[in-house]
Amino acid sequence: MLTLWRARPYLFGCFVLACAVTLFFAGRFAYSVVYWANPAHQNQAVEPWMTAGYIAKSWSVPGPKLDLLAGLPGPAVKGHPQPMAEIARDRGVPVAEVIARVEKAIKVLQLLEPAK
Repeated sequence: MLTLWRARPYLFGCFVLACAVTLFFAGRFAYSVVYWANPAHQNQAVEPWMTAGYIAKSWSVPGPKLDLLAGLPGPAVKGHPQPMAEIARDRGVPVAEVIARVEKAIKVLQLLEPAK
């Protein structure tokens, strides 16, 4: 290994960097699989801190369709996903009203697209 480092340092450095990047993304993937496999994170009650993407993943519904049916802004509007409390504050309505629209949209999406 030391001989390879001395013979081709740039190639060896690129190899080590590629291994590090691979391990990083493999770790993120494993964390995501374990997190969403936990039944406590599936079909969670909608809360003000949740973003539309989190809700969509928790309820196994398509995120863009949830945004459209519930009348939520997409993540591109402000450049980041917005929690329900922030959307309600921007609209000047109670957060319970936004949550009620999201829950209604979830029910509609579950009827239109049953789980596989």
